[in-house]
Amino acid sequence: MTPKDEVSRASESCEKNKDGKDGMLYRVDDNPSWILCILLGFQHYLTAFGSTLSVPLILAGPLCMGGDTVGLSELIATMFFASGITTILQTSIGVRLPIIQGATFALLAPTQSILSLPEWTCPSNISASNISDCVGGSGNSSVCADPRELWYPRIREVQGAICVASLFQVVIGCSGVLSFFLRYIGPLTIAPTITLIGLSLFEVAAYKASSHWWISITTIVLIAIFSQYLKNIDIPVPSMNRGKSCSVIRLPVFKLFPVLIAMVLSWLLCLALTLGGALPDEPGSWGYMARTDVSSSVLADSPWIRIPYSGQWGMPTVSAGAVFGMLAGVLASMMESVGDYYACARLAEAPPPPPNAVNRGIAVEGVCCIITGLLGTGNGSTSYSENVGAIGITKVGSRRVVFTAGVLLILLGCLGKVGALFVTIPEPVVGGMFISMFGMITAVGLSNLHFVDLTSTRNLFVIACSLFFGLCFPHWMSKQKHPINVGVPAVDQILTVLLSTSMFVGGFIGFLLDVTLPGTLKERGMLTWRSEVTSNDKGEMVAENRCDDKGQSHIYDIPFLQKYIDRIPACRYVPVFVTKSASGEETGAMTLEKKEKNDIV
Repeated sequence: MTPKDEVSRASESCEKNKDGKDGMLYRVDDNPSWILCILLGFQHYLTAFGSTLSVPLILAGPLCMGGDTVGLSELIATMFFASGITTILQTSIGVRLPIIQGATFALLAPTQSILSLPEWTCPSNISASNISDCVGGSGNSSVCADPRELWYPRIREVQGAICVASLFQVVIGCSGVLSFFLRYIGPLTIAPTITLIGLSLFEVAAYKASSHWWISITTIVLIAIFSQYLKNIDIPVPSMNRGKSCSVIRLPVFKLFPVLIAMVLSWLLCLALTLGGALPDEPGSWGYMARTDVSSSVLADSPWIRIPYSGQWGMPTVSAGAVFGMLAGVLASMMESVGDYYACARLAEAPPPPPNAVNRGIAVEGVCCIITGLLGTGNGSTSYSENVGAIGITKVGSRRVVFTAGVLLILLGCLGKVGALFVTIPEPVVGGMFISMFGMITAVGLSNLHFVDLTSTRNLFVIACSLFFGLCFPHWMSKQKHPINVGVPAVDQILTVLLSTSMFVGGFIGFLLDVTLPGTLKERGMLTWRSEVTSNDKGEMVAENRCDDKGQSHIYDIPFLQKYIDRIPACRYVPVFVTKSASGEETGAMTLEKKEKNDIV
């Protein structure tokens, strides 16, 4: 059967759902041909490209990588490699939905707070040029005895914090207490937490974009044109049937890859300006960083094949302050992933994941963060909302496709030249992408406020205090040499990191005011917020009536082990297991049916 025949079969089996929308071409358990899996998996890779690439580029500054372009290319390749491993784990034994795992922006704010501590700030006598000399072996020994020891200790500190803080996420998932936390966390807590992630990164975006504002603005304009003005325009692509005539299929190219297309066009513009001599060739001049030959040597210096491994930067180090600071990012990442699970199930026309599957997904995501920490990405792992959205566009929700995307991420992460190619992207192009992406993160955070009553002065007060204090106090902290001094160095470090992290300060203020100030559940947006997760007035998690819903509950079963789990009565009391009784009914000790009510607060 050809790929097109498979698409026709899948389309005829479920053409319309009850909402009148086009049905899925491939459901979660469907298995397209391997050719289609590779093509669609590569599409997921391209969709995740922007977010995965952004995080290492942001970390390069706080880590003091400077001109170590080869090191940056290795960090980028490690990020893609780790994303592939975590994607495979999540789709196979985690929540078992078609969700790509990748780098998370939620950990960037605490990472920057950790690296802003006096012992980790970059030396003032180190510049990008002499770091580059160090890497080449010609640097002044008084400036750098060992070139990579400038950023190796820093990333090891971040690695250790991520690994230990992620153990908390594993415990939360395995214990099943996630639903307890969800009782008290609402949109007035989530909104400032996510919004401040984007706002706290504006300096990084401004620094990159200011290297050549016209190039950056061009990148932003192109992203706007492709993602907004042309998003509904499909591009005809020729297709050949095996042994049959040619045909034409229409693909929503601009809707799927607006950032990638915009970056490539801006990159080509920089290349043309470089070759035409329109950009200065004097380092330090305004516009010099827009040249495409600034980091071109990394392509020759990087190996073709390099397999990332645990401990490649050395043994991770652990400090109490860094761990506690990273916990704020871990909690925000967990909340984001829970929303992605239900969104993915809804778009893939699958039953909502039961609490046991959600617990397992969060626990596995914690394990994934530990893996990424050990590999040395300098970041963690979370579910990618943009790839969840791609499922709704392509109508392909097959788990096998996303599994294939994970394999491709691993393979491409082992190609050193691929990571080196990304390093050569001119800074203003990256700056334009950052402005668009960080702005979207801020907007997504603010979008959570549509659940609450914005005519309520109570809610406006919570929003105002959490956002403004979340910006002001960390800013003051960053200007002080020793802002916290309680007499215990470990406590000083913990408080300094926490209070220097905007998302923690803003989220904590929002949470504290939301649960203490008088207000009804409806006014606070809790009823509407909870209805996104539950389906009836008792708070029970039940599947909606979707096309061909019957029998789909097995998609959350653990492969190979489920039949043994069903035979062990004690497993029904384990929060991460979904068990079935003799009648086939799903059971479990930590079900929302027994714990969740709308009057819980």
